[in-house]
Amino acid sequence: MSKLKTLSLAVGGFVAGALITLQLPAFAEKETRTGLPIEDLRTFAEVYSAIKQGYVEPVDDKKMIANAISGLLSNLDPHSAYLDADSFKDLQVGTQGEFGGLGIEVGMEDGLVKVVSPIEDTPAYRAGVKAGDLIFKLDETPVKGLSLSDAVKKMRGKPKTSIRLTILRKGEAKPLEITLVREVIKVQSVKSKVVEPGYAWVRITQFQEGTIADLAKHLNNAYKQGELKGLVLDLRNDPGGLLHGAIGVSAAFLPPDTKVVSTDGRTEDAKQDFLARPRDYLRGTREDPLRNLPVAVKKVPMVVLVNGGSASASEIVAGALQDHKRAAIVGTQTFGKGSVQSVLPLPGNTAIKLTTARYFTPSGRSIQAKGITPDIVVEESANGSSSMRLREADLERHLEDKADAAKGEAKPATPAKPAAKQDKEAPKDEDEAPARLEYAGKNDYQFQQALNILKGAQIMQGK
Repeated sequence: MSKLKTLSLAVGGFVAGALITLQLPAFAEKETRTGLPIEDLRTFAEVYSAIKQGYVEPVDDKKMIANAISGLLSNLDPHSAYLDADSFKDLQVGTQGEFGGLGIEVGMEDGLVKVVSPIEDTPAYRAGVKAGDLIFKLDETPVKGLSLSDAVKKMRGKPKTSIRLTILRKGEAKPLEITLVREVIKVQSVKSKVVEPGYAWVRITQFQEGTIADLAKHLNNAYKQGELKGLVLDLRNDPGGLLHGAIGVSAAFLPPDTKVVSTDGRTEDAKQDFLARPRDYLRGTREDPLRNLPVAVKKVPMVVLVNGGSASASEIVAGALQDHKRAAIVGTQTFGKGSVQSVLPLPGNTAIKLTTARYFTPSGRSIQAKGITPDIVVEESANGSSSMRLREADLERHLEDKADAAKGEAKPATPAKPAAKQDKEAPKDEDEAPARLEYAGKNDYQFQQALNILKGAQIMQGK
C-alpha cells in the first residue's frame, strides 16, 4: 500500500492536522553544549561546493541553503517542515481562520496530489471534490514531477481566477475535469443549532484563535432557547489547530483546574501540564470568554462525535472528556496525531515547524499513532461501513508512541464494541451515498445515533 509522503498541507497554506503552539521557544538563544560533527559538516561543505561549481546550471546560494534546511526537517517526521516566507505567512493567516485558495487539504501519493479532505463551504467542497480524489493535472500541467509544495503554489492564486483540476476518482471510468474559481477561504470555526427542544448540536471545524470565544457565543445562544437536556459536540473531520483552543474548549465543559492534557519532550519547555484554567487557554490578559457561560454547561449530558478525520486538538478534547467521564465518545477511531509542533521564526520572514513533544490525556494515555477509541463505535452508515482513511500510523516516518517505541513495536488501540445495527439497511455501495453529508441532518446516521444515546441517557437519569 502506498503512503502519503506529506500530509496536511491545505491549498492556500493552512497546515491542518497539526497541533501548533505559537508560544515560540527560544531555541536559538539557548546554549548549545553538544559539539558539532566537524567531519560530517566538512562532507556537507564538499557536496555544497561540488554543486556550486559543477552543476549543469547555476544554483542560488539562498535556494541551496533553504533546500538543505527543508531536507533536514522533512526527514524527521511528517509534521516537521521548513516554512518559506509564503508558507509562514499562510500558517499565521490560517490560524486566524482566513486564507486564499481552493479549500482542500492535500497530500502526495505516488507522484499525484491526493485530496485528504475538502473544507466545508469552499469552492472545492461546493464543486463536489471528494476525499481520496487524485489530481493528476492542473490546467495543462501534469502533476507528475512536481513537488507537493510546487503543486500547492500552482493551485494558489488571486481570488476570482480559475483553475481546472483533472481528477482520477475510484469508481469513475474516465478522468473528471472540475473548474474551480479561487477565493479567500474563511473557515467558520464553530457552528451550532438546536435540533429539537432541549437538544443542541455544536460543531467545531478547526481550532483557531477565536474558537473559544465563538464556542461561548454559540452555547449561550443555545441556552437562550431553553434549558438543554443533551448536547452533541461534533469533532468529526476536525483536523486540529491551536493547543490553547483545545484546552479552552475542554475547560468549557470540565470543572475548574481539571487536568486537560500534558506534554512531554526533551526540553523543559516541552514538559508541561495544562489545566482547565484561564491562564492555560488565554493569550495575554484578555477577558475570559468562558466566564459568563451558564452553570448547566458543566453538567449537561454530552456525546462527542469523532471519526478518522478527527486529529490533534480534536483528540485532546475527546481524550480529556473521556478520561474524566464527562461525555460519551461516539463514532470511529480517530486519526492518532499525538505530537506538538513549535514554530521557530528565522531571518527573512521564514520559520521552521519542529515536533517538540508528545501529548498525553489526563490519565497518561498517548494518542500518537493510535488515536482515541470511542466508547460506542458507530459507523458512518447503518450498514456498518465507513470510508477508508489514512491515519497517522500510515504516514512515512511517523513518530511512534513512546512506550511502543521502547518495545520496538506499535500496537493498534483495542477497538470498542460496535453499537447494535438498525433493522433498516443503508445502500451497500458507497457511491450511492450522498455526495456531501449535511451535518446534524436527517441522513446523518452518526448524529442521529448520538441523539438516541442522549435520549437514552435521559431516560436512565429519570429512572
